[in-house]
Amino acid sequence: MTTNLEIMAQNAKLASYTLASLSTTIKDEVLSLVADKIEENKLLILKENARDLEEAKKLLESGEITQSVYNRLKLDENKMRDMIQGIRDVKKLEDPVNKKLWAMGLDTGMDLYRVSCPIGVIGVIFEARPDVIPQISALAIKSGNAVLLKGGKEAYYTNVILAKIIKEALEQTGQFPKDAINLLFTRDDVAQMLTMDKYIDLIIPRGGNALVKYVKENTKIPVMGHADGICHIYIDESADLNTAASICVDAKVQYPSACNAVETILVHESLLENYLPQLVLELEKAQVKVKGCERCKEYVPHIELATNEDWACEYGDKIVSIKAVKDLFDAIAHINVYGSGHTDCILSEDKQSIDVFMNLVDSAGVFANASTRFADGFRYGLGAEVGISTSKTHARGPVGLEGLVIYKYKLYGSGQTVAPYADGEKTFIHQRII
Repeated sequence: MTTNLEIMAQNAKLASYTLASLSTTIKDEVLSLVADKIEENKLLILKENARDLEEAKKLLESGEITQSVYNRLKLDENKMRDMIQGIRDVKKLEDPVNKKLWAMGLDTGMDLYRVSCPIGVIGVIFEARPDVIPQISALAIKSGNAVLLKGGKEAYYTNVILAKIIKEALEQTGQFPKDAINLLFTRDDVAQMLTMDKYIDLIIPRGGNALVKYVKENTKIPVMGHADGICHIYIDESADLNTAASICVDAKVQYPSACNAVETILVHESLLENYLPQLVLELEKAQVKVKGCERCKEYVPHIELATNEDWACEYGDKIVSIKAVKDLFDAIAHINVYGSGHTDCILSEDKQSIDVFMNLVDSAGVFANASTRFADGFRYGLGAEVGISTSKTHARGPVGLEGLVIYKYKLYGSGQTVAPYADGEKTFIHQRII
């Protein structure tokens, strides 16, 4: 028996074929309409988000959700502004579809091209992050992909109104397939979606470790994403100490529940006596709970002792662990053992140390002298992102438009057959065109 979700997935697959052939002009027109309609309906969106927050507050008080989940759920003027601007920024980006990436002349009158094309149908599973819907919808529109979106129940009302506004914009053009953007609602939908490898080409989970692990263990569909965001800042002995504390505070406090917030600060042992107390003071002024290794406690006795579990913990809150390291290589070793491959940073004025750190730290984002919070598709100039990938295939780091296209080979011949080449009568010239 064919279910409603299976019909939705089938229709999305059919829509994906039309999407792959749409012109840049049509896609950009739709993006303008989506941004305008969200701006026009801003008060309505905030009203629906307030309904979600009212329900979520009860869940928070009962301990069913965490403070970080509640924080991600909330939309405000700044998030709305960034949401709308993100869509308009995607419109400005170069169309990633039908770009000639590579070309080879195989023989006279026979040319082979590698050309970018949409992935097809993408299933996105996310938790209490209502701003994900416009972000991913915008990227899907520009990259020519159809999407199935399953948001957390905590953001039900916000998700519904955003999806409704976006679909109205698609229908207004008259040229965009109506099944390009689809919203799912139940936990059963997730389980069923993960079985639909016939129709869905990629799954992107955006949420905690448990969600990503569940998705990876229950589908044959390729999965792109990250489980943890355990980010580090290493303060080198040559660091500019006037800016080091402000960077650490920003990386922890600016949005503590974000996956690119710093969780562990590594401090060169030469800085423990004269600098560590100042760093702890600045963090505590920002209401951050500080944990530290045994050596750190020698210089700042009042902080809580960190355990091995802390080094592998994504707090998602105003908590940070600090560890003393003997040198640059000690810091790098710690990061490569306990890090999640997300984003890690060195604070240093020594170019050689920076270069070594950049080359040896095995993460999707490696920074020098800047907050880890810059690891974001919008801030990278990608317009928006579908998520952060810590894998080493296809796409890595903040995944924007380029991460949502793959490629196909197009061979333009003039009547050639393989037999003469197999028999040695003809040979390939293999001359690069692009």
